[in-house]
Order: sequence, then structure tokens, then C-alpha cells
Amino acid sequence: MLSGELATLLSGRYIEIKMLPLSFKEYRTAFGDKNDYQLFLNYMKNGGMPGNIDIIKTNPNDLDKYLDGIFSTIVYKDIMLRNNIKDKMILESILKFIFDSIGSSISTKKISDTLTSRGLSISNHTVENYISAFVESFLIYKVERFDVKGKNLLARDYKYYSVDSGLRSYLLGKKADSDMGHILENIVFLELLRRGYTVYIGKVDDLEVDFVAKNREGLKYYQVALTVREEKVLERELRALQKTGDHYPKYLLTLDMDLEADYDGITKINVIDWLLKEK
Repeated sequence: MLSGELATLLSGRYIEIKMLPLSFKEYRTAFGDKNDYQLFLNYMKNGGMPGNIDIIKTNPNDLDKYLDGIFSTIVYKDIMLRNNIKDKMILESILKFIFDSIGSSISTKKISDTLTSRGLSISNHTVENYISAFVESFLIYKVERFDVKGKNLLARDYKYYSVDSGLRSYLLGKKADSDMGHILENIVFLELLRRGYTVYIGKVDDLEVDFVAKNREGLKYYQVALTVREEKVLERELRALQKTGDHYPKYLLTLDMDLEADYDGITKINVIDWLLKEK
């Protein structure tokens, strides 16, 4: 049963424990003393579905077959059958669009207009219904925007993230490797969920904070970048964090293999080190 069905049938008399694919820390335990950096690059591409590990160790060529089985189960049973959806091609086209746009602001109108221009006529309403089905099946996560200075949610274009980078790679093929920055962002987003945070996209004036992580203790801010070796890139990534106007913890996560550094209260840390830290 999906979570919405549990809520209907049990009327609040239950505790829902949400599961995610393996974290990098969990994934790493299966591979002994292999180089963490190379292992992480493999994790970015292959994802963290538990069955990946045995397949990668024994016959990597079977990985797509395994991911296809997971994907087909979700698409056919959790989405198409439950929602009486007949057109698999349109469903996959919408999902591919979202997977290809992880970490970017997109609207249902943009999806509808783009697919219509490709010869697949589809309404905004239908796109909304399909996206709701994806979210309900935990195939994607919808992330709202948060006004950091006003401390309130904003009703505008959302961002979406995939439940697993391996499923994304399977569906998009070679195209999946072209946006490593957003894949890294996706991994950080999922890790924040694992650590018990409610996660938003932060808006500070005309700038954006990749993630505002909220729990009962308060807020934490995160910027994510592949590298900030160039001074202009570093300044750009720090700018939004510097303008938050509060004293909550702020982090810049990168793949740069540098020592941890501090920029006036903003901690720059290697993302692999951050992922391997205790929760």
C-alpha cells in the first residue's frame, strides 16, 4: 500500500517509517578499502539500491536489468495500474523530463509546453496528476521554496529530485552523466532526508541557497558545488549564504579534496567526508 492508502485505512493509528536507498556510508561498507573518491563516482552513477552491490561485484552488466525490474514495478503497479493510466510513453516522457531537470526550477506548464512541441499534446492538469503519482510512489521528491529572511514558504516553481541516481541513469542513458553538479546535489538532498530534516530550497533576495534543512533544533544552510577552486565560483557559492542575515550553521559542500576551511562562519567541507560523518 502507498502512504496515502495507509492514512485512509488506519486513520492515524500507525507510524510511517520512510525508507531510502543505501546512503554512501552504507554502500561503502560493502567494498572494503577501495578508494573513496572512485567509489563515490560509482555511487553517483549506479545509485544505492541494495541489490546493486552483489551485481556490481559479480556481473555489472546485469545492473540495468535489475534497475529495469525496479522501475517497471513502480511504473506499472504503483503508478499506471493504481491511477488507471494507459499511455506509458507520455508517462515516461514526463518522468524523463523531470529526471533530466533535477535541481532546476520547473513548472507543469514548462513540461506541458515542451512535450507538446515534441508532438505529445498534454495538458497542465494531466502533468500535475502524473507528478502527484510519481511523488506518491516515492519515485521523485517535490521541494518547496523557503524565503530565508521572511521565514515563510513561497508558492512558485518547485524543484524535484530523484529517489535514486541509478534509476535516473537507467532511464536517461548516457545523457544522465552530463550534469554531475545536480547529481551531487540530489545525493546531498537524500542524505538530509535520512538525517531527519525537512528540506527546502532557500531564497535570499534574488539569490538561492541550495538547501535549507529544518528540524526541531532550528535551521542549517547548504550550498553544493562540484568544485570551487576558481575564485569567482567560490565567491558566487558563498554569496547567498553570506546574505541570510542569521547565525544558523552554514555549509559549502564540494568534491574538492581540500582540508576543511572556514569563510567567516561558513564551513567548506568535502562532500564525501560529510557523507561519512556520524549522523
